[in-house]
Amino acid sequence: MEKVTTKGQLLRWKFAIFAIFFASGLSVATWAARVPAIKIALGIDNLQVGLLLLGAGIGSLVGLSSAAFLIAKLGARRAMPISIVTFALGLIVIGVGTDMAHSYPVVLAGLFLFGIGNGSVDIMMNVEGAGIENHTGKTLLPMFHGLFSLGTVAGASFGALAIRLDYTVAAHATITAGLIALVAIVAFTNVPRSAAEFAETSTSRTRSTWRERLAPMIDAWKDPRTYGIGLVMLGMSFAEGGANDWLALAMVEDHGTTEALGALGLATFSVSMTVVRLFGGPLVDRFGRVAILRALAVSATAGMILFIWAPSIELIFVAAVLWGAGVSLGFPLGMSAAADDPTRAAARVSAVATIGYVAFLCGPPLLGLISENIGLLNTLYILVALAIISGFASASARESKPVTSSHTAVSETKPAADEPTA
Repeated sequence: MEKVTTKGQLLRWKFAIFAIFFASGLSVATWAARVPAIKIALGIDNLQVGLLLLGAGIGSLVGLSSAAFLIAKLGARRAMPISIVTFALGLIVIGVGTDMAHSYPVVLAGLFLFGIGNGSVDIMMNVEGAGIENHTGKTLLPMFHGLFSLGTVAGASFGALAIRLDYTVAAHATITAGLIALVAIVAFTNVPRSAAEFAETSTSRTRSTWRERLAPMIDAWKDPRTYGIGLVMLGMSFAEGGANDWLALAMVEDHGTTEALGALGLATFSVSMTVVRLFGGPLVDRFGRVAILRALAVSATAGMILFIWAPSIELIFVAAVLWGAGVSLGFPLGMSAAADDPTRAAARVSAVATIGYVAFLCGPPLLGLISENIGLLNTLYILVALAIISGFASASARESKPVTSSHTAVSETKPAADEPTA
C-alpha cells in the first residue's frame, strides 16, 4: 500500500486535489456562461430553464448520496476520475443537445450526468482535502475551496472569450471537457490511497448485505454532531447562494444602482469570499474553527444588515465585502469538521454536504417566492437569522483532536516506520 512519506509525494497529492477543485469550478462556470445561448438555441422560457437546473440539482443529490459507496467500493483514487469523467461527459452531452440534436431532453440528460459527477466528486475531493489536512496538521480546505472559486472565475472568463470568438456551445463544452479529462488523469496518477478510504474499503469487504453497507451512512445521520455541523453549513450556504442570485438584483431594483454597479457589487462579494478562502487557513490554525466561524457569522450578519439599510453606494460595497468574507469559510470548515474522524469521513461528509447543497438548491427559489410578497430586501432578513443560527451552532465544528497532529512528520528523504498510510 502506498504511503505518503516524502514532501514530493505530499506535494503531488496536494496538486492533484487543487486541480480537481479547480476543474469542478471550471465546469460549473462553463455551463453557467452558456445558459443564455442554450435558452435561445432550444427556444425555451425561464420556467424550462428552471427545470433544467432542477435536473442538475437532482443529479447532484444522487451524486452526493452515492459518493460514500463509491469510495468504499473503489477508493478515491479510482472513484474520483470516474466522477470527473462523468461531469465532463455531461458537458459534452449538453453541447450536443444544444447545437446538434436541438433537443431539450438531451440537454436535460446532460445536466443530470453533470450533476451526478459534480455531486460525487465534491464529496471525494473534500474527503481527500481533509486527509491532506490530517497529514500536514494545517487547515487547508478553505484554500482548496478558494481554488474552486478561481475555477469559476477562469470558466467565466473562458466562456466570455468563447462567446466573443463565436464558439458554439458544443465546441466550448468539448474543449473544456478535454481539459477536465486531463485532470482526471492527474488525479489517478497522483492521489494515493488514504487511510480513510483504506479503512472503509477494508470494512466493505466484510459486509455481505446492503444493510451493513448502509450502516456508516445511517450512523452519520444518527449523530447529533452531523446536524450541528449541518446547521453551520445550512446558514452559510443560504447566505452565499442568496448573494449569488439576488445581490445584484437587489442593488438595481431596491437601491437604485445601474446594472453595471450591480454586477460590480456581486464581483466584490465573490472576490472577498475567495481571498478569505485562500488565506484564512492560518487564522483557523491559530484561533480554532469555532472562534473563526463565530467571527465570520458576525461579519456576515453585519454585512447583510448594512446591505439592507445602506444609505449610500459606498456602504453597499463595504457591506458586500463583509458579507462575502462572512460566508467564505462556513462550507469548507463544515466539511473539515465532518472529516475529523478518517474512518467515518466519507459518510459524514456526504451527510453534511447534502444539508448544505439542499440550501444551495432550494434557497434561491424559496427566497424568490417569499420576496414576491414582502420585497427582496426584507427577505434578506431570513438570511440574517440563518447566519445568527449558524454562529450559535459553530461549537459543533470544534476540533475533535489537536490542530497540530502527529501526522505532520513527513520526511524529505526516507520513509518513517510509523508513517500513516495514505
